[in-house]
Amino acid sequence: MKIARRRASTVAALKLLTVLLILLAVAASSKGLRVISNSEDWRDVYSVVLYSNLIGVKSNFLVSTRHSTLLLNSIPRSESILVISSKDHPFVIGYKAILQSRQYKSADEKIFKNVNLGLANLLTNITRFIIIDDSYGYNAISVAPYAIVSKSYVLFADKENIREVLSLLSKRRVDSLIIYGQVDRAVRNALAGFHPEIINEGGDRYRNNIAIVKKYLSIHPVKQAVLTNGEFIEAEIMSGVEPVIFIGSQNVPQVVRDFLKNSTLEIGVLIGNQYVGTATNIRRQTGLSVFVKFAQSARIPQGAISPVEGLDLFYLPTYTMRINITSMVYNQATNTLEVTLYNPEERAVYLKGTYTLHYGDNERLRVGDINPVFLDGKEYKTLVYEVKSMAGNISADVFVIFGESMYSLEKLLEASMNIRRVTILDNSNVEIVSGYYDKRKKFFVINIKNTGAVRTYVDVDIKGIILNNLATTISADKVTPLKPGETKGIRIKADLSDEDILNNEKVRVVARYGQREKSLVKSKERVMELKVRRIDYTMYILLVIIVILLFLILRGRRKKKCRECGHKNPRWRKTCEKCGAKLK
Repeated sequence: MKIARRRASTVAALKLLTVLLILLAVAASSKGLRVISNSEDWRDVYSVVLYSNLIGVKSNFLVSTRHSTLLLNSIPRSESILVISSKDHPFVIGYKAILQSRQYKSADEKIFKNVNLGLANLLTNITRFIIIDDSYGYNAISVAPYAIVSKSYVLFADKENIREVLSLLSKRRVDSLIIYGQVDRAVRNALAGFHPEIINEGGDRYRNNIAIVKKYLSIHPVKQAVLTNGEFIEAEIMSGVEPVIFIGSQNVPQVVRDFLKNSTLEIGVLIGNQYVGTATNIRRQTGLSVFVKFAQSARIPQGAISPVEGLDLFYLPTYTMRINITSMVYNQATNTLEVTLYNPEERAVYLKGTYTLHYGDNERLRVGDINPVFLDGKEYKTLVYEVKSMAGNISADVFVIFGESMYSLEKLLEASMNIRRVTILDNSNVEIVSGYYDKRKKFFVINIKNTGAVRTYVDVDIKGIILNNLATTISADKVTPLKPGETKGIRIKADLSDEDILNNEKVRVVARYGQREKSLVKSKERVMELKVRRIDYTMYILLVIIVILLFLILRGRRKKKCRECGHKNPRWRKTCEKCGAKLK
């Protein structure tokens, strides 16, 4: 009996020892593993760093071909290296051979056509996913810390690859699915069966960022956050140790200031020194202590004191936002300040200006925008402000904040300008007659009539229209001239789905017009029911009838040739009109 008990306890002890040895071996192998990204594509780099953090190993990424050997100076030979390479866009061909020549403990390389989906297939134990569109690289940076602490994998999805993403998810257990930011309608519809959580606060990067930071803090409360603007990948940003807060490039958006004032965060770590000015404003406005991380120890020490080198940063694609003030004039005829702005880029912006006017004997007057103003890409817009009569020379201090949405006015334009005096009476007048949406051709047609006595220029906006669940403003591509009494249909491109049509029973049309092409100082507005012109079946029916009639006419003109005498008879005759023979 005692012998049996001893044997049982010995077997149990051996089993326990075996389990412990296996766990130790796994821990040891993980501890000595490092994953390196070998790709020029930021999506691959992001996926590799995220994958490494999810499996709990160290990672690096190449930023150039030369970096492939420089990086190895800081990696011990005792480590095992796994290289994840892009099939189409690697920095180095055959990186594994370089590692082997450096005599690393072990070196392996996996090559993927699609690194993001390839690594997702390796993470078989992951049941939580976050979906983003890779058109907005900053969204990937925003969700990274939450993805790591919640053990979620980030998938890039758009209308081109949604079938592959759906196929992957359909084969997996999915406990949680978040769609973050703006995505294609096709993506949202395809994933509806997973009942995803949607995080998209009006398509605004800063409001969305605060929403995901709150989710992070709810499961991993900390006192410190990374401060950046979502323009590059860096190790600490992707570590998950703290959340990432976007701070704007020149101006701190109000939503960020409000959150920091009311949060329990005490320390902010600014990555890079590009936004020191913005971080300084944050410290002054919110009381957050800010530290700057801008360098790392040199990987090739030189001399008694080791120099430092820049951080490894992998930059994401960004777009440029700029606005120019092309003219500021004081119109004495109407006592108005006319400010003409131009957006030289393709992407639309929202702006909010404050103009401090200096005139006369040290007198001062301030005017500006109460609400953000929409300025389309490659568009001129003249904003008109009522002022009192101003004597003497006039100058202005310009302060304009602008950004990609009305809530993210992160850019800043400051200038001082002299203001010209003009005396111009604008006698233009127009009427918004009617409008409709052509679903087949994918554009609005807004009919505008010149009811004045002078040649008039018109530009048209449709404000607050809901496209893909996002309220936005759309504009005509160009300014249209109208002769007195003339009516023209001004086209505005827009791709509305049936869902969009249901969401827009009425549309708000704004016509801006004036006698000067680049100074449309007047405006009219009309709310209209959305009328939709679909396929015109009447036209197609008439075409079919015409074709049939032509066929019958041509057929009727054909002659029956008599086999007996060769005479050509009308097609309707049964017998030959010349010889009387029967016709076939």
